[in-house]
Amino acid sequence: MEFDFPTEIVVEGRVRVLVPRLEAYRSKAWEYAPSKAPVFYNPAMEMNRDIAVLALQVYGKKVRCGLTVSEPLAGCGVRGVRFAVEVDCVEKVAMNDINPLAVKMIQHNIRLNEVEDKASVENKDANLFLSRYAAPRMRFNCIDIDPFGSPAPYMDSAVRALRDGGLIALTATDMAPLCGVHPNASTRKYGGRPLRTEYCHEIAVRLLVGSLVLAAAKHEMGVEPALAYSVNHYCRLYALVYHGAQRADESIRRMGYILHCFNCLHRETHLGLIPRLEWTCKECGSMMEAAGPLWLGELFDENFCESMIREAVNRELKRGRKILRLLSLIRGECGGPVTYYTIDKICDKYNLRIPPLKDVITEIRAMGFKAAPTHFNSRGVRTDAPAQVVKEAITKSLR
Repeated sequence: MEFDFPTEIVVEGRVRVLVPRLEAYRSKAWEYAPSKAPVFYNPAMEMNRDIAVLALQVYGKKVRCGLTVSEPLAGCGVRGVRFAVEVDCVEKVAMNDINPLAVKMIQHNIRLNEVEDKASVENKDANLFLSRYAAPRMRFNCIDIDPFGSPAPYMDSAVRALRDGGLIALTATDMAPLCGVHPNASTRKYGGRPLRTEYCHEIAVRLLVGSLVLAAAKHEMGVEPALAYSVNHYCRLYALVYHGAQRADESIRRMGYILHCFNCLHRETHLGLIPRLEWTCKECGSMMEAAGPLWLGELFDENFCESMIREAVNRELKRGRKILRLLSLIRGECGGPVTYYTIDKICDKYNLRIPPLKDVITEIRAMGFKAAPTHFNSRGVRTDAPAQVVKEAITKSLR
């Protein structure tokens, strides 16, 4: 198939796909070529797609049935084609894009990889496409939403098109609102207020989960996160969605607020969607700021992480070592408390030299608290110790 714009063949995972030649749309080094190309393709998200393949493979082994998968915002189709080729238990991949040129390119890539028996593509608005599969016997096992920006506009139609116990995957690239740079935008899109703290990326992920929980609850569905992380310029969520009002109620009970003291760095959580009217820091008496409502439950399922690590070890992935490091850090965070401390922030506040992170973790553990590094920040420690204890641990590690 001929296209009237520059294209090239790239290899990703076990597939070969035709994509726009992005260099033709970048006149200056800082320009974001994927948004200027006639069909969207972002090579920087290859690791995102690698992890998606691992997650779907693990989920398929868990449910032990042939999977029907949907990608309503498919772009050039590389993710959906990889699902069809690389995930053993996939029976059907239904792709969609509102861009007619994207549909033609996806059709070409389906033929190029010889998956016509598994993969199909439609040319509709994403929400209209998903709504057509909301009937009980037409729903998908897995829906992967990877938009340019926020996934919030697609959450309602996605959960309606998902089977009981289905897996939903969401990407959010609008990190400025989620991290508190544009708090009003976060409130509009995700229904929760962010805070510009040193752990703002965790708040971003919890706002994303909380938004999904409230969207699913409207349809009497509950949400159980299997894996959530933030790297580079985006955050990503994999969650299981279960039907039933009781499931929805259980999820809502794990919603609440994170309270943060900008004076002494103390933080605490408040379960419940009804906030208290006055928040005073227990450590220094200052007024605390609140982020939320957001998800306060677990972000990671340890068994899911373990299974993904085993799957990653058995595959040849271009960024395999980076993926294994990410998943290993997340496994270490499983069961940990909400939020983390960054050593740099505390040292800067109290004019201390910055010690090695491992030494600080050792000191915190020696004082009887849990402590582990976090994938959210290379200088971060997830611990149940209060801020003053972390400061004391830093001071001891400098001796």
